[in-house]
Amino acid sequence: MDPAQASAAIDLSLWGLFLQAHLIVKIVMIGLVLSSVWCWAIIVDKYLLYARTRRNMDRFEKVFWSGQSLEELYRSLAPRPTTSMPALFVAAMREWKRSFEGGGRAVASLQMRIEKVLDVTIQREVERLEGRLLVLATVGSAGPFVGLFGTVWGIMTSFQSIAASKNTSLAVVAPGIAEALFATALGLLAAIPATIFYNKYSAEVAKQASRLEGFADEFSAILSRQIDERAG
Repeated sequence: MDPAQASAAIDLSLWGLFLQAHLIVKIVMIGLVLSSVWCWAIIVDKYLLYARTRRNMDRFEKVFWSGQSLEELYRSLAPRPTTSMPALFVAAMREWKRSFEGGGRAVASLQMRIEKVLDVTIQREVERLEGRLLVLATVGSAGPFVGLFGTVWGIMTSFQSIAASKNTSLAVVAPGIAEALFATALGLLAAIPATIFYNKYSAEVAKQASRLEGFADEFSAILSRQIDERAG
């Protein structure tokens, strides 16, 4: 078979390149495709989570600053699970009520305990927002190198085949090189979106964390004034 016939007999479609690749290269390709799908699932899930959290904070701030009493707001939120700003409010109010239900004996260090509760709740909320972002960071940094490993292995296999066949024509070399480069392309396909959205979502987490900390400071100041009034 001459080189032209050999080239025509080789399937250069993406699926054909995958089927003709070495086993190691196939494993790399499958791993990169699965990583890409996993990353996109995380990207969509985080997009929905952050949008939902922003709406939750907007609604809560509107109600909190509307003039409704803290006791009424606490009674409406305490029975159900809360996240974001409502979680901070409920945690601080629960500590507040525990202190005064004991007849005011534990009021001396109440401000310190409320601030500690707010800090712990903020940390828990930030961990919830950051969940699985490490996967995006890992795929974004390691994906190109994993693809490059598949490329190097594929090129090594191609050169071994060339040496065995003693044929250096482009029709013989090109399919093996194409299979190898396909692995690099898949690595970039997984890494580029993962890196972009990791950076975007890291900034979003920082913005929402700053918003939570601002509310915690304001609410802590409100409770501090009320503690001073009761102590006076």
